[in-house]
Amino acid sequence: MLNMNTGVIIMLDRKLLKMLNEQLNREIYSGYLYWSMASWFDANNLKGFAHWMKKQAEEEIDHAKKFYEYINDRREKVEMLPVEAPKSSWSSPLEVFEDTFAHEQKVTEMINSLVDAAREANDHATFEFLQWFVKEQVEEEANAEEIVQKLRFAGDSPSVILMLDQALGSRED
Repeated sequence: MLNMNTGVIIMLDRKLLKMLNEQLNREIYSGYLYWSMASWFDANNLKGFAHWMKKQAEEEIDHAKKFYEYINDRREKVEMLPVEAPKSSWSSPLEVFEDTFAHEQKVTEMINSLVDAAREANDHATFEFLQWFVKEQVEEEANAEEIVQKLRFAGDSPSVILMLDQALGSRED
């Protein structure tokens, strides 16, 4: 951003830039985690659950792209950080979705921290950019929690699990 009074390019606050790069990494990790969950479902012949997780992974990578483009648009350098290996084994579909819900809650905390940092830096553009993610996280948590509740209701009923598998296989977005 150009300061019209001085002609100097205004860079992102260093702390905020570091946090944005870390969030980009966490979004990539989220995609990686959901692919790991999809792999577990595929290995357990629950193709609908796997399909849902693959769609979720794609969505998370799209989120990472948004951070990448925003950092570039602000004329800053994207830092590609190492991506940690995700968990790869669960005992049940319920455990997978409990982990999904907990993960989305953690992502919400990270987004909220970014919003707070943007406010502290008085960075209106970054604050506005992050509002999309604030709204998105409400949806992400609600979707994961809804499936957790259905799986808790299903208990050990194979027929209900298979019905949920079929329903989740129809996810389009």
